[in-house]
Amino acid sequence: RLVESGGGSVQAGGSLRLSCEASRYTGSAICMGWFRQAPGKERERVATADAYGKTFYADLAKDRFTVGRDNAGNRLYLQMTSLRPEDTAVYYCAARFSRFCASDDDAYSYWGQGTQVTVSS
Repeated sequence: RLVESGGGSVQAGGSLRLSCEASRYTGSAICMGWFRQAPGKERERVATADAYGKTFYADLAKDRFTVGRDNAGNRLYLQMTSLRPEDTAVYYCAARFSRFCASDDDAYSYWGQGTQVTVSS
């Protein structure tokens, strides 16, 4: 089970920190990541962190977002800075039972309920 927290409303240029807790998993053996879906758009990968600490950032997130996991591997974070109105979306935490991450969201078996991020101009 994945539980997200930390979404909310912010003005452009502001920051938010999202958190995701994975319960009942062996956190260190899984890949965890953040995806987002804006109204009328497909879900897209934002950032992922594999079991070895290797991270991936989509172009939309580079230089603005930072993904991280705690030492136990059960918590995933997304620090978002310099937020833009186009970052407005529902952000989902996802996990897959593999030490390596994948780009396709179909590869992720576990999803959180999503947390809304709204950025106003």
